[in-house]
Amino acid sequence: MVGVLPPGPRPFPVIGNLLELGDQPHQSLTKLAKTYGPIMRLKLGSMTTMGLLAHVRKCSESGALVNLGEVIFTASLNLLANAMLSIDLADPTSETAKKFKAVVWQIMVAEGTPNMADYFPMLKKIDPQGAKRSNTDCITHMFDVFDRVIDKRLQDRKVPGAVRKNDLLDVLLDLSEDDSKDTSIFHIKHLFLDLLVAGTEATASTMEWAMAELLHCPEKLVKVQAELELVIGRDNPIKESDVARLPYLQAMVKETYRMHPPLPLVPRMAGANVQVSGYTIPEGAQILVNVWAIGKDPTLWKNPDKFIPERFLGLDIDVKGQNFELLPFGGGRRICPALPLASRMIHLMLGSLLNSFDWKLEDGISPDTMDMGENYGLTLRRAQSLLAVPLPIKKQ
Repeated sequence: MVGVLPPGPRPFPVIGNLLELGDQPHQSLTKLAKTYGPIMRLKLGSMTTMGLLAHVRKCSESGALVNLGEVIFTASLNLLANAMLSIDLADPTSETAKKFKAVVWQIMVAEGTPNMADYFPMLKKIDPQGAKRSNTDCITHMFDVFDRVIDKRLQDRKVPGAVRKNDLLDVLLDLSEDDSKDTSIFHIKHLFLDLLVAGTEATASTMEWAMAELLHCPEKLVKVQAELELVIGRDNPIKESDVARLPYLQAMVKETYRMHPPLPLVPRMAGANVQVSGYTIPEGAQILVNVWAIGKDPTLWKNPDKFIPERFLGLDIDVKGQNFELLPFGGGRRICPALPLASRMIHLMLGSLLNSFDWKLEDGISPDTMDMGENYGLTLRRAQSLLAVPLPIKKQ
C-alpha cells in the first residue's frame, strides 16, 4: 500500500528518536503531539514505533509510619496468589513468601526499565544491560515455585475423596486433563506469571496513587470517608455488593485512573496496512496509544491537572473500553482480561483502608509539600513511596 506516513520529528542516525523520549516517554510524546498532531511517527532504534488491615492496625496502635506502596503491593499479591494457587504470601515470617515477593518485584522493575536490545535487535545476543539474564533468573525461580505447587496439587487430586481447593489452578488442571482443550502445564505457568506480575503491579500502583491524591487533597478524603460512614458505618467491613452504593468511591477510582493510568502507553501492533485520518499505518508497525495524554487533554477534561472525582458523578463513563476518554485497561479484543478482578480488588481494598482508619502524612510533610512526581516503568508508579500514619478512627 502506497500512502502518506504520519509526520514526526527528524530521527538521528541509528538511534532514531530515542533520546527525545527521555525517562518520561508518556510526557515527551504528549509534548511532541502538540507539534506533529495526535498521530505521529517515531523511529526508535531499528523499529518503527507508532492481610492488609491487620498489619495496618498494628501500625495504627503504635502510631508507626506505613509504607502504603509496600503494604498494598503485598496485599494485592497475596490476594491474587490465594485466588490462583491457594497459597499465603502475607506471612512476614515465611522465607518462601519473602523470596516470592522479592522476585515478583524484581521482574516488575526489570520489565519497566528501558532495554536497548528491544530497539536494536543486533544487541539481543550481547544483552548489554543484563536484562535478559536477570529476567531469566527471576522467571526460573517463579516457575520452580509453580512446579512445586502444581506437582503437589496433582498428587493431592489423586487421593480418593480429596477436597478440592476450587481455585484457578484446579480449574486449569481440569482443562489440562480434557484432551479437547489446548491447555498444558506450560500454558498454566505462563498465565500465572502474567497474572501475578501485571495484576499485582497495576492494582498496587492505582491504589497507592489514589491514597496519595486523597492525602494531597484532604477535602476529597473527608468526602469519601463521609460516604463510607453513611452507607457502611465506620470500621465495618465492606462487601462487594456495597460498592454499587458508593458513587463517590467509584468516582474517586475513575479519577485516579484518568490522572494516573496504570499503563500510560498502551502498546499494539498493526496486523495489516491501515488508513487512519489520512495517514498510512504500515503492517507490523508498533503503535503506542498515549492513555496518559488522553486523561490530561484539556479539550476532553476541564482542569485536567486537578484531582476532581466529582467530575464523574452522574457521568455515564466506564472503564470497559467503550469510552475513549478513559482507557486504563485498553479496549477492544485486547482489553485487559483482569479488569473485573482488578476493579473489585481496588474498590474493596481502598474502601477498607479508608473506612477503618483516619490518615495523616508523616511529620514534616504537608499536602502542599508532597512529592507527586511519577516514575515511568512497567506501570506509572510514584517517584517516592507514599508514607502515612494510620490513626484509630474517632467514633462519634
